[in-house]
Amino acid sequence: MKTIDQVLADKLSEWYVGEWPIGNFILCAIALVLCVILCGAIGIEREKRGRSAGLRTHLLVGVGSCIVMIISIYGFPTIVVNGVTMNRDVARLAAQIVSGIGFLGAGAIIHRNAGTKGLTTAASIWIVMAIGLACGSFNFILAVGGTILILLVLTVFIKIEDRLIRKNPLYIVHTSTDSPIVGKLVEISGKHNAKIDNLKTEIDDNGHLEITFYVLSNSKDFSTSKMTTEIQLVEGVKDVQVLNENKK
Repeated sequence: MKTIDQVLADKLSEWYVGEWPIGNFILCAIALVLCVILCGAIGIEREKRGRSAGLRTHLLVGVGSCIVMIISIYGFPTIVVNGVTMNRDVARLAAQIVSGIGFLGAGAIIHRNAGTKGLTTAASIWIVMAIGLACGSFNFILAVGGTILILLVLTVFIKIEDRLIRKNPLYIVHTSTDSPIVGKLVEISGKHNAKIDNLKTEIDDNGHLEITFYVLSNSKDFSTSKMTTEIQLVEGVKDVQVLNENKK
């Protein structure tokens, strides 16, 4: 049984103007334009959130995947041996893309001590590759449906996640080596009905003391921003970063 996309592709493939297969050209143009729209929508969402991979990166990955898939279908001549047509594996190039994009996605992931950022952006790079392959193989309904679902995950599900799962903020504090920072951190966390967990220290490239720790609190009145402000006022503190911040 053929899908609607396959029926459309077959109909257009049969459209010739003289000896020119104009239908194939139109089909490829539809695939590329649709790929730009769908991958661009995901890229804009990532761009608006200030992620390392934004609109252009997602467009390049998606359109590149679409082009490679089209090349796999039309770019290589059919081989006939003794009157027998040899089957070609059009998925071989696509299989290389699936593994190759993983290296690009890894570049969007930042790992610092106990904190990791960029996993969602890396996953979105991988998914636009899949959308590009869907467009390039003329599975337009699958590409559109997948894009809608991904946009829902990136926009709506993040709000659901924040409501259902309270994330413990991860602090990264840079301070001078002679600052009595640990005692101050314990004192400040106590004032906010919280406790420090998984504290780690090391000397950074600038010769400053880098301290990373999680803040655990079950109090509804706990405010990440207020605690951050107090830590910034401690003598010797150079910089304070917060990951998994609860906006309150």
